[in-house]
Amino acid sequence: MKDDRRCGPDKTISRSSTARSELWRRMSAFGNFAISASIINYVAGVSNSLQVPMNAGGPRLMVFGWIGVGAMVMLVGLSMAEIASAYPVAGAGYYWADKLARKHGKFYSGLAGWLNFFGLLGGIAATDMAVSSFIGATVALQWGYVLSPWQLFAVYAGVLASHALLVAFAPRAVDLMHKVSVFWLVFGGAAIIAALTLVPRRHADAGFAFTHFVNSTGFHSGLYASGVGLLFAAWTFTGFDASAHVSEETEDAQMSAPRGIVRAIGFSWILGLVLTLAFAFSMIPARYASEASAPVPAAQIFLDQLGATGAKLLLLVVTGALYFCGAANVTAGSRQTFAFSRDRAMPFSTWLRTVKGKGIPRNAVLLVCTVALLLGLPSLWNSWAFQAVVSINVIGLFSSYGIPIALRLKLGRRFAPGPWHLGRAGRGVALAATAWITLSCTVFLLPQTRPITMHNFNYSPVALGIVLLIAVGWWLWPGRKYGSARNESTASEMAAIQQDIA
Repeated sequence: MKDDRRCGPDKTISRSSTARSELWRRMSAFGNFAISASIINYVAGVSNSLQVPMNAGGPRLMVFGWIGVGAMVMLVGLSMAEIASAYPVAGAGYYWADKLARKHGKFYSGLAGWLNFFGLLGGIAATDMAVSSFIGATVALQWGYVLSPWQLFAVYAGVLASHALLVAFAPRAVDLMHKVSVFWLVFGGAAIIAALTLVPRRHADAGFAFTHFVNSTGFHSGLYASGVGLLFAAWTFTGFDASAHVSEETEDAQMSAPRGIVRAIGFSWILGLVLTLAFAFSMIPARYASEASAPVPAAQIFLDQLGATGAKLLLLVVTGALYFCGAANVTAGSRQTFAFSRDRAMPFSTWLRTVKGKGIPRNAVLLVCTVALLLGLPSLWNSWAFQAVVSINVIGLFSSYGIPIALRLKLGRRFAPGPWHLGRAGRGVALAATAWITLSCTVFLLPQTRPITMHNFNYSPVALGIVLLIAVGWWLWPGRKYGSARNESTASEMAAIQQDIA
């Protein structure tokens, strides 16, 4: 990659886009990295989604799938970072699509924006559902009481409400949470790794950790099962576009935002691999079946290897990581909704773009949390609801990433890079990233187990279809007239909204 400083910090923004940044650039490069690292959150992602690879691929898929998916996501991140350097604006993907498309810019912009909105909602729902699951596991371990689906949903609603209130009314606390989250990830992750490595008397051997394969999906194809299992790593590596969404508040955004994206992925990839290995070697073959079928496999592994006290402490670490991640997700989701409605690309845009109190887009916060609550409703009767919501998160976000990357690829040498760029490697990286996004999103839309029933139905294709209908319908009617990533906010709106994102 090339670090070309021929243009001073943020000086090319006014020349490369028609969107004027009026936010105060108070966020440091570390803060920009921190919000993406908090949303990726390798501790939460690995610990919470173990059930997927343990039933679809086993330890072998966990380890090598993590390495492979991480490598492909890094290519996606590099391509996005290059575009973020050229267009460091809050709209990120949907704005990039408008600027990179030679024709039908509004259509590509609207499609990218709606898919990103769709994915962020899935991320909010999946993360807060995970918080409720870990709270349920802690309650079961402490008091021997198993929460019913209705009770877990009530906990989920409470967690979601707490995040909504924090983001809407306590922005300084949320900003502090983003920063604390990075240290929580480092030291909390280290605590889990050390505990699983040093405390247990027995570990799985290398043969089991690196070669044991499991296929409990009901499909006979091991390749198909492996595709399902990759959702484990793909879900963890989502949300790094947050660095681009807050670029208008970041100092030297044309360098800091792309670096934030790449560093967050690299940080999570390396530490996440170490944590994945710690879990793989902690899966004793004799107990594997019971751990894989547990409501929260990580909790069962903690209990089997560390005892009740150790398990409770590590559950606290993971629950905290998930809670921080949820706050970051709601922040990012409300920012994307605000930016999208600011350009009149959504229904009720005037209401959604309204800022209140300390300049907080509370209506946008209310919308994303309400829809996330609705996405969690199927968990009352669908035991695979979490995997479906995770699929919504992965498919929505990566599809929205793929649109501007594909458009940048189509431009070829006509693409005008910013000071941070990949040089001649840019087109090859964009091609590989586009291919990965297309393949992975197709796989994650497929059924994840069989026989297919109402209790295990992967409803992500239905949700995706609804979003695509809305996106295309909005473009065909009011979108052609109003939906554009070229509108600007008033100075008062943008000066107010900066109060919420430090």
